[in-house]
Amino acid sequence: MSRGVRSLSIDVDDDRGVSGLLRSAPDAQCCYVLAHGAGAGMTHPFMACVADALAERGVATLRYQFPYMEQGGRRPDPPALAHATVRAAVAKAAELMPGLPLIAGGKSFGGRMTSQAEAAEPLDGVCGLAFLGFPLHPAGKPSDARAKHLGEVKVPMLFLQGTRDALADTALLEPMVAGLGKRATLHLFDDADHSFHVPARSGRKDADVLREMMDALAAWADRIAKA
Repeated sequence: MSRGVRSLSIDVDDDRGVSGLLRSAPDAQCCYVLAHGAGAGMTHPFMACVADALAERGVATLRYQFPYMEQGGRRPDPPALAHATVRAAVAKAAELMPGLPLIAGGKSFGGRMTSQAEAAEPLDGVCGLAFLGFPLHPAGKPSDARAKHLGEVKVPMLFLQGTRDALADTALLEPMVAGLGKRATLHLFDDADHSFHVPARSGRKDADVLREMMDALAAWADRIAKA
């Protein structure tokens, strides 16, 4: 486990709890409450790399599990339980880092569950949402129906997306983000897929894409936190 990472527990309700990992950052300007994607939990190498890269850029992170992942299941939790978990994780971050601005979001499914929770009722202390590959639609079924709730989100939003993302057709994604107005920012990464992997023919490596992503996220988070 990386230096500066603290394991913790998060109570979702009276009957359920999940694990979390707090990654501190020197002189942190804000904390990113970071949810995992549907198929891999908070300890996946991508999640760990994001936490480490953001720590180098002055952003602390609180990663956490959804209950199904905590129990070793494969089927994601129902939205109501996922939303409750998001709220519990945000509350834990606020408890551990009082006074520090919070942003929330995550990879794919985790980001979408976070935005749904925010749309239903604003998350206490959260000043922005950041998505690492927003899953706009299932693979091979282009649609923007999954984004309808974003119109109810009033805080700034950052979308980091690959141009080869099979779950976010850019022909639908770009007008969707534009329709959200000034509160939404889109950064596209050429040749990257939903996992932000780039083919060798691109002339870049996955590490290059991750560095560009984290630079963009940290700069955006700094602006949001100081607004």
